[in-house]
Amino acid sequence: MSWVSAAVSVAAAKQASAAGKFNQAIQNRNAQIAEQEAELIEKQSEFDLAQFDKKFAKFQGETKTKILNSGVELSGSGLRILRANAEQAELEKDIMDYNAKINQARTFEEANFARMKGQVARNEARAAELGYYAQAGESLMRAYG
Repeated sequence: MSWVSAAVSVAAAKQASAAGKFNQAIQNRNAQIAEQEAELIEKQSEFDLAQFDKKFAKFQGETKTKILNSGVELSGSGLRILRANAEQAELEKDIMDYNAKINQARTFEEANFARMKGQVARNEARAAELGYYAQAGESLMRAYG
């Protein structure tokens, strides 16, 4: 009867090990997905900034044309308007870049956290595995000891 208990404990230990490896693999995959998302955030940010630059250049061109068509020289107020637009554009680009970097950092942190969760799952499985092997050993020692 003790050998049955020992065999069940050994089987449970193997199952715990397999479950730990599986859970760790899932978390490692989650980490990879988060890292891929961070790369996409960076590429999307580059695209968004390029689109913003195009729209801003068009806007500045239209503004310059309106200033010149109004009969005003491109000096004084006209230049102040163009400069203010450029300063505002740089501020908006900085905010876009900052937000993208924050999102990237968040996703890299998610990746790190997923790997840590995977390692914890694996360590918990190892502890359970050792516990089951200890139970198997105790069963055999009671039977034959």
